[in-house]
Amino acid sequence: LWVADPMHGNTESTANGTKTRRFENILGELELAFDLHAAAGTRLGGVHLELTGENVTECMGGARDLNEADLARAYHTRVDPRLNYEQSLELAMLIVRKRGAASRV
Repeated sequence: LWVADPMHGNTESTANGTKTRRFENILGELELAFDLHAAAGTRLGGVHLELTGENVTECMGGARDLNEADLARAYHTRVDPRLNYEQSLELAMLIVRKRGAASRV
């Protein structure tokens, strides 16, 4: 079973030391994983994401294009930054599109 973990290795710190992640890096790594599996004729069987259904501002980017200044608004994590509900849905839609494309091949 192949599983992608686009959260791991994509954590960085801002100039003031706040841990964050860039949505576009997570998205890019996940897209690459799907594309590599499609090219190899294998199937990505799972994805590990760190997320919450709350309106947090812990990861930059996404539909609202959160930036470094936005992090202070709702940064609640005690460990690693999580995707908020909008960012999570955006990634879920990518997974649906990529899985759908893979099943048509």
